[in-house]
Amino acid sequence: MEEQEFNNVYAIPANFTDSGKILGGMVEPRNAIEALILVFALGYPELMLISMPSTVRIVVMVVTLIPLAVVALMGVDGDSLFRYLGHIFRHLLYRRTLHCRRVGYRYGQQAPVKHKKQKR
Repeated sequence: MEEQEFNNVYAIPANFTDSGKILGGMVEPRNAIEALILVFALGYPELMLISMPSTVRIVVMVVTLIPLAVVALMGVDGDSLFRYLGHIFRHLLYRRTLHCRRVGYRYGQQAPVKHKKQKR
């Protein structure tokens, strides 16, 4: 009798490690909370404090709040929006300036050689 080989290779689904996320693994909880904070922070003044007709108010809220919410939900480069802004501010605060010293030889010429002092 011939022995049959068993194939023990299993396909791992793409969303295997997406536990702890919202909407079926699409949105991280931190991004959702940041989006809610930003929408309420910008939506309240637009809704209560700005005196416009209701049709204009709805259009202004749709044009400003929906793109803000989408960007906050997606995040930037795998990070949340506030964390990305923190990286930008930290870079601006601690950035360094690199200086390049120009050398006085042209393309094709050999670079000047520094000679070491010989010991006697």
